[in-house]
Amino acid sequence: MILRDDLQLIYDWIPAGSRVLDLGCGSGELLSALVRQKHCRGYGVEIDTASVLAAVARGVNVIQADLEQGLRDFKDQSFDVIVLSQTIQAMQNTENILHELTRVAGEAIVSFPNFGYWRNRLQIALGGHMPVSERMPYDWYDTPNIHWCTLHDFERLCAKNDIRILERAVMAGGKRVQTLPNLLGSLAFYRVG
Repeated sequence: MILRDDLQLIYDWIPAGSRVLDLGCGSGELLSALVRQKHCRGYGVEIDTASVLAAVARGVNVIQADLEQGLRDFKDQSFDVIVLSQTIQAMQNTENILHELTRVAGEAIVSFPNFGYWRNRLQIALGGHMPVSERMPYDWYDTPNIHWCTLHDFERLCAKNDIRILERAVMAGGKRVQTLPNLLGSLAFYRVG
């Protein structure tokens, strides 16, 4: 199974045999690959009915729920890894979900579109409008994203909440970015614990 470049990076970070909770799992593509190829066990959580049905069709154990209600139904440290892929920016209570991630699992992988990416800055500076891109394909009035952040913003939030950053990766155009990641990276990935 070939995964999208962003999901492949997350897949590579998850050890074989892990207990995984994939929040906002969409159609279950990542979790399906983890179960089949890395012998992981786990669940997806998704609110969208069509995505839930697609995940079930892939054989993924999925719970239809709203993440804004938190993870109160999950016991402390009941998973090895939680994945929150391109979802945190759409959450009302970002700090609460970060605390819940670290309560329910020993490690979390969080990815989000980097609002500090140079093309986004350029669209605001020269175009005078909110950015629209491959990673952020919505206009300002119909976007599910309510919290735009940069790499620096996320790192400050983690520091404020005593959440350790274990690893960071940044991508643009499907390739990893090493130089000036907050400026040249369109998508950020963090392993936190």
